Amino acid sequence: MFLSSFTLYLIRLREELLIMKNLESWEAVIGLETHVQLNTKSKIFTSASTAFGDEPNTHVDPVVCGLPGTLPVLNETVLEYAVKTSLALNLDVAEHCKFDRKQYFYPDLPKNYQISQFDEPLAENGWLEVEIAEKDKETYLKKIGIERLHMEEDAGKLVHAGSDRLAGSKYSLVDYNRAGIALVEIVSKPDIRTGREASEYASEIRRTVRYLGVSDGNMQEGSLRCDVNISVRRGPNAPFGTKVEIKNMNSFSAIQKACEYEIERQIDVYENGGEIYQETRLWDEAKQLTKSMRLKEGSSDYRYFPDPDLGPIEISKEQKDRWLNELPELPSKKRQKYVKELGLSPYDSRVISDEVYMANFFEETVLQGADPKLASNWITSDIVGYLKSNKQSFADIKLSPIYLAEMINMISKKVISGKIAKEILPELIKDNISPQKVVEEKGLAMISDSASILPMIEELIIEYPQEVQSFKEGKTKLLGFFVGQLMKKTKGKVDPKLANKLLSEKLNS
Repeated sequence: MFLSSFTLYLIRLREELLIMKNLESWEAVIGLETHVQLNTKSKIFTSASTAFGDEPNTHVDPVVCGLPGTLPVLNETVLEYAVKTSLALNLDVAEHCKFDRKQYFYPDLPKNYQISQFDEPLAENGWLEVEIAEKDKETYLKKIGIERLHMEEDAGKLVHAGSDRLAGSKYSLVDYNRAGIALVEIVSKPDIRTGREASEYASEIRRTVRYLGVSDGNMQEGSLRCDVNISVRRGPNAPFGTKVEIKNMNSFSAIQKACEYEIERQIDVYENGGEIYQETRLWDEAKQLTKSMRLKEGSSDYRYFPDPDLGPIEISKEQKDRWLNELPELPSKKRQKYVKELGLSPYDSRVISDEVYMANFFEETVLQGADPKLASNWITSDIVGYLKSNKQSFADIKLSPIYLAEMINMISKKVISGKIAKEILPELIKDNISPQKVVEEKGLAMISDSASILPMIEELIIEYPQEVQSFKEGKTKLLGFFVGQLMKKTKGKVDPKLANKLLSEKLNS
């Protein structure tokens, strides 16, 4: 018996609805391990340099290489930066903690162990509130718990390259410049449920450490690296599933994509009767998928034990109080202030607060008397555009906020037009000079009196009789044509509102 096409359509629709229902019954459970390189001048246990980009293996010494007879000494600035990061993330800083040895037999770790912290970390039980803005969904705030923050040393870097000219086989090189650089590892609680939440959490971590000045958070240089632990379960009350770790993500978009891919992969495995193994997987950016790397080690495989060369660390209340008082205003507080006190939209407040130098520049511009919304628009569009095209950042900008405020106020007072402001802005940014001076020297002041504008309108009416006739016959959109011609005639100096008004009156008379 043959089924009608309509019946087949209903069967397929029912199957798709069942699949959607099954997918919706699953919930992802995600946690992030975020490694942040601290931007100290020397490494965590030695005076070797931390400079990035130098020749391989030029920032090494006997301590980095773990040569016999060498002893590590904790860099005090590392402790300061780690405590400040802990306080900014609302963590409870321990009165005392210790270092442990983590057995780690890889070529990029010259000692064959890593100095880290295991059962007595620097800080525990914190949280970070993030703002989640998803497409076609309402923006919401989410408080994500932080399990712990601990200090450790970084490993070196393996470089897999070419092939050996003699043997014809592939080979790997190791650069120990990164070995021994100070890290803090921030371990979230499994409170994250979507790839978007994971991406926003990692972004907020980076904003925070940049505001603190403890790290540049540059993912391309490896200053901030994220490992994602992810599993799925049938609904919010089901026990956790087997978690999989994903490495090799060098952007926030990669974190989101990797999470979304892995969620679908694990659900598909379970739906088809398969099993998820605890393993480490890599994110393949080119193919947009995760692939297996190795089975995941457990903590027992690392054989932790207290480092005999480093004594326990005592952190006094006076130290914590001093470092707490030195914390700057953090991005989340700035966003709230910009919306509630300065009237910016949530979107504008996010953009402005994303970079500490941009936020400081914006706030100083407003303090100098500029309208907050106008200041935000000029900074996030024209100034950011100029800096990007010239490969500069707000940390390098020469323009003084007082001159940007002066320019914005000149527009508000109709001394110059927005068009003129856009033309002179690159000169202001490059040379940091007063816009008032530029306008006076070049004669760029706005023409805003009717007596000066009307004769030019008369000239246009004589020059374009056909367009005048068409306007009078109902083609009112030609008003824009006449405004453009008037702007051209005055080199953009005429007041556009007044020009529209006078042209409309004259053409309709």
